[in-house]
Amino acid sequence: MATQSNLSQPEAPDTGRRDFLYIAAGAVGAVGVAGAVWPLINQMNPDASVLALSSIEFDVSSIDVGQSVTIKWRGMPVFVRHRTPEEITEAEDVPMSDLKDPEPDSARVKEGHAEWLVMIANCTHLGCIPVGESGEFGGWLCPCHGSQFDTSGRIRKGPAPTNLVVPEYEFLSDTLVKIG
Repeated sequence: MATQSNLSQPEAPDTGRRDFLYIAAGAVGAVGVAGAVWPLINQMNPDASVLALSSIEFDVSSIDVGQSVTIKWRGMPVFVRHRTPEEITEAEDVPMSDLKDPEPDSARVKEGHAEWLVMIANCTHLGCIPVGESGEFGGWLCPCHGSQFDTSGRIRKGPAPTNLVVPEYEFLSDTLVKIG
């Protein structure tokens, strides 16, 4: 009878050790890539000066009835107008069919504060700054291309496609407005 020799059969390799080395090397590589990429992503966050401008508080107590002021928020001019009772009535009485971008006056002011109108002071046509208390409708007139806005900042005539934009704002008290 023939005898078999153990020399012709190789031993089975230990695959568990090799798998562990592959996983460990992959984990170290992933941590290295994350460590290199994080500063690139983090540098895209806004700096402290930009975050500070994201909202402002403005005291409206010094604005007389019928007067407007222009303040700066996020690098843009913002109109704050203390409207007269006549301007409010005129804005509320405009039929929606007369408006290019129909929006009631009540949607453009805060409830209980209808005398205060806060709008971004950029014409929605090409971004010019309209002149206050001008034009046929007693609101704002864009001198560049003739867009005319009423006492609620709604487009009434001219090439501007939409009303002046009302930013997010709230009254913190009767005289303090937070924009943004």
